[in-house]
Amino acid sequence: MNPRERLLTLLAGDKADRPAVTVWRHFYHRETTARGLADAMVDFQERFGWDLMKINPRASYHMEDWGNVLDWSDSEFKKHNKTKFAVETLADWDKIEVLPPTTAVLAEHLQAVSLIRKRVGPDLPILMTVFTPLSIAGDLVKNDQTLLDHLAEDESRVLGAIERIAQTFTAFSAELRNAGADGLFYATTQWASASLLTYAQYEKYGRKYDLAPLTAAGDDAINLLHVCASQNYLKELSDYPVGIVNWDESDPTNALLSDGIDMIGNKLALGGLDHSGWLLQATPEEIAFKVREIYASQQGKRFIFGPGCSIPPETPMENLTALSETIKQLRA
Repeated sequence: MNPRERLLTLLAGDKADRPAVTVWRHFYHRETTARGLADAMVDFQERFGWDLMKINPRASYHMEDWGNVLDWSDSEFKKHNKTKFAVETLADWDKIEVLPPTTAVLAEHLQAVSLIRKRVGPDLPILMTVFTPLSIAGDLVKNDQTLLDHLAEDESRVLGAIERIAQTFTAFSAELRNAGADGLFYATTQWASASLLTYAQYEKYGRKYDLAPLTAAGDDAINLLHVCASQNYLKELSDYPVGIVNWDESDPTNALLSDGIDMIGNKLALGGLDHSGWLLQATPEEIAFKVREIYASQQGKRFIFGPGCSIPPETPMENLTALSETIKQLRA
């Protein structure tokens, strides 16, 4: 099977020829232009042959057009530094307007998606990272507490801005399909978590605005929900209109892979790789042993091998080679 056939078979609830695997990471030194981002994603794909490409865009792309400013890193291993935030005072939420997909940085990332699709051809499923509206609002301020304080002080003002963010990324999500993406890698970041909000609060500030961008990707989209952080609301969000669900099962406050698979019903789980633990620190031989152990323990259950979040850029390439090669030797 080619990667698309393999993924569609798994999504349909059938057995593929072998397990599927994907890994994603940032390339901070290459992601500041559409061409650089596209080249980095394609080079990574060509080296390891993943079954699904999760485009790791510039981690700030969703906030730059509203006024966040960054000092760009030229290091492969160092994040860009935020130097200015679009929202510094409560009144600044009024400046968060609905943006068209043709706005500079959004358009740049549509171009990157188009470049990637042309390079990889039709047989590789491509998901573009889109953050939930609440998550984007949280990145427009200097820290989480600022957003919580602003919501407490003037909820309607902040929610008005979140609604405009949702409208912006609803239009953007539709254009992503035109650019060549198969769907969204839809990320809640730290907000769908009991660490920051009760679930009643998440329903009001998050879930209410989450569904429009997902729906805009189309009925035939391959959408993936990434429920990030500790103490996440995986069970509560498992009814979202997505085919794949991903979470950090290596975090002791979250569901284990086997429990999460049962929790999300007929959706396809993506997980099993401890991206900040053994995938980063083990030897290639240990990687191969661990992959076979996980696969044996989950026999009969549908899942894609993948990390709980973006892997550290420092992850040894030989570990990723061992991961890819071992999985490609397994059979259903």
